Amino acid sequence: MLNHRPMFLTLSSAVAFGVGSLAVALPQVLLESKGVAVPNAAAAVWVREVGVAILALGVILFLVRRHADSPTLRCFFLGNAIVHLGLLPVELAAYQDGVLAHVAGIIPNSVLHVLCASGFLVYAATMRVTPAVRELT
Repeated sequence: MLNHRPMFLTLSSAVAFGVGSLAVALPQVLLESKGVAVPNAAAAVWVREVGVAILALGVILFLVRRHADSPTLRCFFLGNAIVHLGLLPVELAAYQDGVLAHVAGIIPNSVLHVLCASGFLVYAATMRVTPAVRELT
């Protein structure tokens, strides 16, 4: 069976690079896509900060794309799954509450969060580690 994990991580890192770069360089574009009234200087600062975090995650995803199975990599994947599962309901709730006005700016993120969380969970669950190592995670 082919191991598609390096491709999944490469694609995930490319998405993180793209989204993170956009958030840092053009935060108002992201805010407008979700229906947030702009200009909004405070929101732009927050979006830029989140963009830096997303860029950093993209770097890590790219750097570990060919790493062997390990307890550390499993924890990293589980942490990423939690991030995506945690972010998924946030935008949906914000849209339902009227905070975010454009559903078109939310649907792509929601699909992305489901796909990424699923991938990270599958790769964490199918990772081969020795029984002694499994006890650590």
